[in-house]
Amino acid sequence: RLGTGRALLLFASLTAVGFLVYLVWRSIPGVFAGLFLVMAWKSFGLPATFALVGEELSGSQRIVGFTVQSILRRLPIVIAPPLGGLLIERLGMAEGMRTGFAISIVLAAAMLYGLRSAFRSQRSARTSPLVPAFSSEKRRKASLDPTLKRLLFADILIRLCEGLPDVFLVVWAIEILRLTPSQFGLATSILMTTAILSYFPAAALARHVEKKPFVLLTFLFFTLFPLAVVLSRSFVHLLAAYIVGGLREVGEPARKALIVDLAAREARGRTVGLYYSIRGFAVAGAAAVGGALWTIRPSLTFYAAAGLGVLGTAFAAFTLPSRSNVVAPEAAR
Repeated sequence: RLGTGRALLLFASLTAVGFLVYLVWRSIPGVFAGLFLVMAWKSFGLPATFALVGEELSGSQRIVGFTVQSILRRLPIVIAPPLGGLLIERLGMAEGMRTGFAISIVLAAAMLYGLRSAFRSQRSARTSPLVPAFSSEKRRKASLDPTLKRLLFADILIRLCEGLPDVFLVVWAIEILRLTPSQFGLATSILMTTAILSYFPAAALARHVEKKPFVLLTFLFFTLFPLAVVLSRSFVHLLAAYIVGGLREVGEPARKALIVDLAAREARGRTVGLYYSIRGFAVAGAAAVGGALWTIRPSLTFYAAAGLGVLGTAFAAFTLPSRSNVVAPEAAR
């Protein structure tokens, strides 16, 4: 309804307000209010981002587009965790977090300015708005292609594999392995650096071969990551495990491009929103289940996650068709 450009500006603004809420409203309700707003960019902006890439690029170029988007999204995560850990170590938990929120507000304001400038320059070079909202007669209800439904089910199993131990990774590193916050931040940076480096060869190959092997490869590394973490016994072991974790992203551009390929052009944003909404609701309780398993035995959380990963990878391997059998909705018309 707003068009991609205005929607992204709105979601970026909500995120900036969320960091401000974190900074000034120091209570449990403030935590939840800030969380909802901060998540606006990641959750609300996702369909708009997919729609933008799908509209501007086509065919194998979409994989390249999602590769660039993924790299730019993860570069800050290489830098931020060690700095955050350093702030907490030097200033203490409370003051370190407050300083981090203040820096985040400044960065969010810079993001807003950059987005606004970019969309203004794009509009001046076009006769029509950047990916405008479709008129009512062109609107089409969001629907999931049968292949997309199978991909979604496999993706849900894989995200459950990710979600069960996700919030306990830092607990495992600091409480079980006795690492410092800065060491854990360094491990996170290594994970993201590995992810970024894996994008380039994967994207280059995926342009010339079918997407399914890359989707399966990324699902496989999702499965191996919790096993690698639970078997870690030192900082060096954890670094090796986080390299495995970084390789989880090797097929993400191909998976995202496949989602866009299977979504009808007139409902691309809504279809992507539906896909991620279903996936999000399906895995929303993963951390609670992981916590329940953790109280029984911490390692059980990681082994259960790996089991779900095996199921998701196997389901995708046996049910997703090869490229030759996939017909995109827009191609079918």
